[in-house]
Parts: sequence; structure tokens; C-alpha cells
Amino acid sequence: MVAAQVGSVPVLILKEGTQRTHGREAQRINIMAAITIAEAVKSTLGPKGMDKMLVDTLGDVTITNDGATILGEIEVQHPAAKIMVEVSKTQDEEVGDGTTTSVVLAGELLKKAEELIDKNIHPTLIIQGYKKATEKAIEVLEKIAIPVDINNDDILRKVAYTAMNSKASAGIADIFADMAVKAVKQITEKRGDKYVADIDYVQVVKKQGGSVNDSLLVYGVIVDKEVVHPGMPKKVENAKIALLDCPLEIEKTEIDAEIRISDPSQMKAFIEEEGRMLREMVNKIKAVGANVVFCQKGIDDLAQHYLAKEGIMALRRVKKSDMEKLARATGARIVTNLDDLTPADLGFAKLVEERRFGEDKLTFVEGCKDPRAVSILIRGGLQRVVDEAERTLHDALCVVSDVIEEGKVVAGGGAPEMEIAKVLREYAASVGGREQLAIEAFADALEVIPRTLAENAGLDPIDIIVELRSRHEKGEVWAGVDVISGKVVNMLERGVIEPVVVKEQAIRSATEACSMILRIDDVIAAAKSTTPSKTPEKPKEEEETSSKTD
Repeated sequence: MVAAQVGSVPVLILKEGTQRTHGREAQRINIMAAITIAEAVKSTLGPKGMDKMLVDTLGDVTITNDGATILGEIEVQHPAAKIMVEVSKTQDEEVGDGTTTSVVLAGELLKKAEELIDKNIHPTLIIQGYKKATEKAIEVLEKIAIPVDINNDDILRKVAYTAMNSKASAGIADIFADMAVKAVKQITEKRGDKYVADIDYVQVVKKQGGSVNDSLLVYGVIVDKEVVHPGMPKKVENAKIALLDCPLEIEKTEIDAEIRISDPSQMKAFIEEEGRMLREMVNKIKAVGANVVFCQKGIDDLAQHYLAKEGIMALRRVKKSDMEKLARATGARIVTNLDDLTPADLGFAKLVEERRFGEDKLTFVEGCKDPRAVSILIRGGLQRVVDEAERTLHDALCVVSDVIEEGKVVAGGGAPEMEIAKVLREYAASVGGREQLAIEAFADALEVIPRTLAENAGLDPIDIIVELRSRHEKGEVWAGVDVISGKVVNMLERGVIEPVVVKEQAIRSATEACSMILRIDDVIAAAKSTTPSKTPEKPKEEEETSSKTD
């Protein structure tokens, strides 16, 4: 309850139970909450980062070092901490990588801002300084970025390898790097002057069993369904594929209808008519030359029988997303009315085959002519290994897609952050005033990335930062910390490469989150609502008894 005093009479303003924190205290609590989130994921940064084990309310365990997954799984209560979770979510949705970097950077920017607030520098001035520093940082990134030819598979492979090297499944980064590059290049389209690589058209299917080395890239689609009838062929070569978005069933009327049958022969005629209609549907499919049918809706038992007699393979209840991928891969058109099906609507695949994996059956559609959709099957001995491998592959696909669409890269290992920090310190002097202090604080905050990489690798962060500053002053733009050898080296020559758009997004997201938290000087939290306990209702029998007595 918050009250104001007018004369000697207290005036109630806010509801009882409301908590209000304002001024410096509100800022301190918000900054502390956000920094706590950043500290939680800090130890996962880089190839030598540690993993987190997350146990949810149901007892399900997730083991990962993916920043977005960690922050998505933990149930955060504090509103300022939720903003940090949003930072990682945005980073993941926009560019697919750099989630930990963005959160750690946001935490460090807030830490530096708190030091400036303690020196009586107003938050608005700090935000203005951070904004100028961000614009300058993006400018520096664009200046040092290296243009890449999308046909340079070696660079693309290195980009994918760098994204995956920090994950738990680092041992299989070589296999997945190659798969990611081939998959993304296969689905890339040229629209006008720009390349578009929509990774939604790379289907990822997970199946426990075997080892991660058994994972494979399929130039086609893997449908997580089995053939509907045991009498149908399980393997069809040179398949002509029909995609149907209509049921192979007798549709029921939309309004209630009643059919009166007074004679057994009428009943027989009724059933025979149903069979004839289903037979016609199957004849139509056979007439256009289809020998494989993927149906988004249901297939009647009798229709299955007729299809099996004609030697046509059929799958039902196929997901809409899979149907779209099948259309892109095989060149077929999805038909919503069976009467409209023509030979021109059919797609082609060299092989359609049902295969067993453990207890499950999957249908492979392979050998498509220049497919615009591909599939990757991930295997692994443990379900958690398969899940982490999927997260690893997702990062690889995203960064390769980023490079193909944007066409620019920078080295990793903290090299771009150190170069930006060096330029910002020179720039700060030209700005002057109190904003200069904020820009210098931004430069110091950027150094948290190489410092954390060094800490997580068990190196001395002070020695590493000193050497990095010295090397960048000498003009070595790509000098970064190599956590494998434990030395400062040219990260570009070492093959540690990242998309420039990942760095840009991380800096922008971190600054925006930091600015939002710094602007808050008052937190008014309503009392937690408690549901009133309902009075227990009398059982019916009891009510009846009491009414009779009355």
C-alpha cells in the first residue's frame, strides 16, 4: 500500500499489497537482475565453455550450452531479467547465433553504466553515449568486414564450423559443417539482385539410435509416416508423385441427413455405390500415371485396398509443412480437388522408400531433380545427444544462410570487439563531455567477449587483454584469442570466421536492452492476485434430502 500525506490525513493512492521501488534503488535492483542473467550464461561462451543442466518442473533434463535454450528453459520472474531473455530470443530469431554474446555484452554494458551512475552521470547521458558508440561500432564492422563469394565453400564451411565449435557436439562439427553448407546452398534462391536462403526448407528429422556419424543429408524429403497398407509396395523407383490436399474418403454431408432403407437390396446398393465412388478416385489417380500418393487428409480403408491392388504406394495425414517441402523438392503441385489432378501436377523422385529406424518407420523421397527443399536426418545414441546435435546444426544452418544473404564476414575470437574498442576510444576523445565517458565505458564493455573467452579456457584474462590491445594498436585487425592454443593469433588465418550480421545484431540488441533498463527509475509491482476459495457445493443427494425435510 502506497499513501501520500495531505496535512494530517493519509490518502491511499495504490492498492494494498502494491510495492513501489523508485529512484536509484529501482535502477540498482534492475541492473542487478539483468547482470545475474548475464552471469548465468557467461561460462558457456566459446569452444571451452561449460554446459548447463536444466531440470524443469516435470523432471525433464536438458543439457546444453546454447544461450537461447538455457534462457528459454529457465523460468525467470524478475521483469528486468525477462528483458535479457528477450535479447537472446531476438538474436536467435534474427540471425540464429550469438545469443550468449548478446546477453553477456548487455550485462557488461549495464555493469559499466552502474559505475557511471555512481559518479553522478545521468542515465540519459549514458544512453546517448551508448547510442553514438553503437552507430560507430556498426560503422567499424562494415569497414573491416570481408566480402565473400557464396560459391566459396571453404569459407562457408569455416563459418559453420566456428558456430558449432562451441557446442557439446564439437566432435562432429566437420560432418555437420559440410552438410549445412550443401543443404543451404541447395535451397538458396536468387530474387532480383539478392540471394535468399530460407532455412525453413531444410527439414531436420531426429531419430535416436546409431551414432551421430550416421546422420545423413537427403536431397529430397523425409516424411515421418509409414505406408498405410501392408499390401502396398515399400519401395518405388522412378516415382511419379501426387500430392493431395483432399480426403480419399466419402465425405459426410455438412447438414444432418437421414437415409431410410426399407429393403436389404437398397443397403447393398448403398454400400456398392460408396465402393464405386472410391474405386473411381483410385482409377483417376492411376489414369494420370501416379504411383505414389501423399495425402494431407485421410484415406478410406477400401480406398487403401484398391490402391494396394493397383500397386500404388500411399501415405496419409502428412503434415502441411512436409507437403510444401515435397512440392518444392519433387516439382509436384498440391491438388485440393481430385478431379483437377493432371499428369502435369505430378512430381518426380528416383526413389521413394519406407525404412525402419528402431521402432519407427520413415519414408524417404530421394533423387529429386534440383530439389528446392532438402532433409537432414540426425542420429545419436542418446536422446539428449540428438537434441543437442539439432541445436548445433540449427546454428550452423543459420550462419551459412546469413553469409549467403549478406555476403560479409569477420574473424572471431574477440578480434572485431577489440578493434571496435580501439576505434571507440579514439572517437570518444572527439565527442568530449560526459558522453565521452559513456563511449569509453562501451569500449571497455566490448572487451568482455575476449576476456570471457580467455577465462573459460583457463587463461589469464589480464595478460590476454593487454596483448590484444598491443597487437591492435600495431594495426593487427584480426588479432584474437585462440582458446585452443591459448595464444593471441590472427583468427582469420586460423579459420575462425563469423557472419558480420551476427556481430551487428548482438551489439544492437545488447544496447537496446541496456537502454531500456537504464530508463526505468520507478517499479510499481501490483500485489499477487490470490484466487478466492470457493465455498464447497452441497452434493445433489444432500440437497434433495434437505429439501424433503423442509
